[in-house]
Amino acid sequence: MPKASKAKSAVEKKVIHPYSRKAACLARAALRQDRKEKHKGEKAQRLNLIRDKLLWFQSELDSEKSEYSKQDACEIIERYLHRFDSEIEQIELANSIKGRQGRLHFSRETVIKQTMERERAQYEGNGFEIPDIMNSKHLKTFREWNGDLKKLPNIKMRKVSAKGLENKQSSGEGTHAEEEDHEEDEEDEVSADSGEELSEDES
Repeated sequence: MPKASKAKSAVEKKVIHPYSRKAACLARAALRQDRKEKHKGEKAQRLNLIRDKLLWFQSELDSEKSEYSKQDACEIIERYLHRFDSEIEQIELANSIKGRQGRLHFSRETVIKQTMERERAQYEGNGFEIPDIMNSKHLKTFREWNGDLKKLPNIKMRKVSAKGLENKQSSGEGTHAEEEDHEEDEEDEVSADSGEELSEDES
């Protein structure tokens, strides 16, 4: 009988009062863990999106080119910005059927259009980030990349903007030299941003 009483006493000691400091401490620890897991999942999702984007650009490379001009890069970016055109057409076609009530795939359509607007604004503004295919050394590294996220830091990125494209097409060699200097500055800035983000992942 004393043994049963001792066991019961031990169980009672393990019960934590819901309003005690111990309970509050455990609740905070659980909340921190939830935030950590959520942050980890968001990072993984963001990296997967970056990988998909890079693989798309890799699939568009011309094996005969050793490097790309800004005009070449802009043409590839334009194709990338229109990658959802076919899907949008299919959604609009499905929604154009007479007698249909409500819009199909509304949330998907909204996400696509928001993405297209954001990317277009980046491209026509401060620049849209792509792998640095305008540098032969960086292009070679990008071609050899196999999609491994661990090797993502090896891919050099740069921002390319549609600003001033027409003027640069009609200008001479002097402007081309200025463009290269400006692009080197952009490369340093983008590489620093990418390095910061990837260092967070490693931690």
